[in-house]
Amino acid sequence: MAMVKTMKIRKYSELDSQYIVEILKLNKQYDYPHIEGPEAMNRVARCNAAISLVAEADNRVVGYIKGIYDGSRALIHLLSVHPDYQNVGVGSALLLAMKSELKKRGAPGTTVSVTDKSVGYWEKKGFKRLQVFLMLKEFYKDE
Repeated sequence: MAMVKTMKIRKYSELDSQYIVEILKLNKQYDYPHIEGPEAMNRVARCNAAISLVAEADNRVVGYIKGIYDGSRALIHLLSVHPDYQNVGVGSALLLAMKSELKKRGAPGTTVSVTDKSVGYWEKKGFKRLQVFLMLKEFYKDE
């Protein structure tokens, strides 16, 4: 675990994608490169409804969060922190920045996509389980 001397949260830049891909791979969150890869990150960053933020600690990208607010519902799609920087406040700082941005846009609250492994983290942050789950249809596999 690294000690964080300085940290800032900022908007995603296309130059961040290679570092984020590394973080996602280290956290086993890169199962769908066509959805989570650099091209997708850049599309998300260009979408007015989307929010893409990175955490920089000691002048390196160490975390990423992305979400969306469509005017009705807000959803955090992904939060990922480099393993060396977990449990030192990076995820909390990203979540706080996302919450601030969502509130500024008028969102009354947010939901989050989670895995079995991450449920505990989100419950500690005050999220409650809903009786819904996500399903996926991959359009590129259509014939």
